[in-house]
Amino acid sequence: MSGEIAMCEPEFGNDKAREPSVGGRWRVSWYERFVQPCLVELLGSALFIFIGCLSVIENGTDTGLLQPALAHGLALGLVIATLGNISFSVQAVSPEERFWNASGAAFVTVQEQGQVAGALVAEIILTTLLALAVCMGAINEKTKGPLAPFSIGFAVTVDILAGGPVSGGCMNPARAFGPAVVANHWNFHWIYWLGPLLAGLLVGLLIRCFIGDGKTRLILKAR
Repeated sequence: MSGEIAMCEPEFGNDKAREPSVGGRWRVSWYERFVQPCLVELLGSALFIFIGCLSVIENGTDTGLLQPALAHGLALGLVIATLGNISFSVQAVSPEERFWNASGAAFVTVQEQGQVAGALVAEIILTTLLALAVCMGAINEKTKGPLAPFSIGFAVTVDILAGGPVSGGCMNPARAFGPAVVANHWNFHWIYWLGPLLAGLLVGLLIRCFIGDGKTRLILKAR
């Protein structure tokens, strides 16, 4: 401990502090590279899921899809902007009868076989829009910008408003899996895995082959 304190104290007659030792730099680097990102992912996911689940559980009939759509989209944008699995801590602030009511959850939207095709196509298209917002807004050199977090959040809002009645607008297998575990509801659950996975492959193909910048595209590069 005394050695670490001395390392940070300025030398006599010198206004500059000593440079951290190799071991000290390694410890800081190890924390920032591995521990800190995990903590931020945990915190960000917990905040986003808490807001999202609470907005669904407490959703009133008069607001329809607007309440969960705005809550999910704005919460995601804020979390990405500030910090940039499922917490069921919402149970602590919600009445028990609402907590165990799965009627507002996205994964119970499909109730019969005739809805499957439409729901699958919807999940593919909705997830494609979200993935494009992430990749083109936050990663692609030519199109990324400071508003990317809220572009991603708005993509979630638009997807839920447009696709909520058709598929529930999950756009993420984890979004359906966590609530399904708690509610023990697995009917047509595969839709929420296959749809986003196919959308991810589609977006990867589009960016790598056609719309990505010169560093990202694998073909048709400018000479």
